[in-house]
Amino acid sequence: MQDATPQTYTATGIAMREREIETTDGTARISFLVCKQLEQAGFANAFSTRLGGVSRLPTNALNLAFVKADDKENVVENRRRFLKAIAAETATVVTARQTHSIDRCFIETDEQARGSQPNCDSMTTKLTGALLAIQTADCLPVLIADPKSGAMTAIHAGWRGTAGRITERTVADLMLLHGANPRDCIAALGPAACVECYEVGEDVIERYKKEFGYWRKLFVNFKEGPKAHLDVRAANVQQLKFCGFDEDRIHVADVCTMHHNELFFSYRREGKAHPSGTGRLLSVVGRIGAQ
Repeated sequence: MQDATPQTYTATGIAMREREIETTDGTARISFLVCKQLEQAGFANAFSTRLGGVSRLPTNALNLAFVKADDKENVVENRRRFLKAIAAETATVVTARQTHSIDRCFIETDEQARGSQPNCDSMTTKLTGALLAIQTADCLPVLIADPKSGAMTAIHAGWRGTAGRITERTVADLMLLHGANPRDCIAALGPAACVECYEVGEDVIERYKKEFGYWRKLFVNFKEGPKAHLDVRAANVQQLKFCGFDEDRIHVADVCTMHHNELFFSYRREGKAHPSGTGRLLSVVGRIGAQ
């Protein structure tokens, strides 16, 4: 699985890149996606793949989260490789204990950035040298940055967070706390399970019916049960548009973690067979040094 050659995916402003990294055994090739408009605005950013690591998930996997099935030293080495590949070795990686909530936290000091993980699913900062990092394996990572204020945010948007409008709430935080104008901001949506794969049940369908007047645009392939397939990406794009984002500043990685399981971890595809053995991707955004 891990020896697959990465395909070159391109979307609106998002492209795959590769870097060779020195290791104790030679070199490793690290592949990741980058939003070019965020990069041009001075924000380091990347969406990782599962290729080029040392974790046995099942082999040579770039697992970037401290999951039960992996050894801590593997994750440390994987993160070293990933940060080296994206030229962010000096950054402080800031992660959260993600709880599928609408809770947001604000990283305002270096002490906070280096401290214990907060319980939240959205992080916002203006700190230079902090790399906000969202962990996913089918859920949608959303990275947003405001070039004028220098503020940035990273969002974990599963179906629960999306139903709770976590993206809209986070944009409101940027506006209130940092004076951001959504028309100036840039958003990048990373790899996630696509609408063809993301099956949900009646409870989810009913919740979206109550929350969104446009719910019919978010579901396809209704079945008896009842079940349907949810388009989490479309839901979050719609939230960004409602907040005032221009279409040319919303970039979507049109790749599916389930269809492209050779490139990305997928809890829905791998988790049933290995409940504690699914790795996690990292989606990161930050201002590093002179960027």
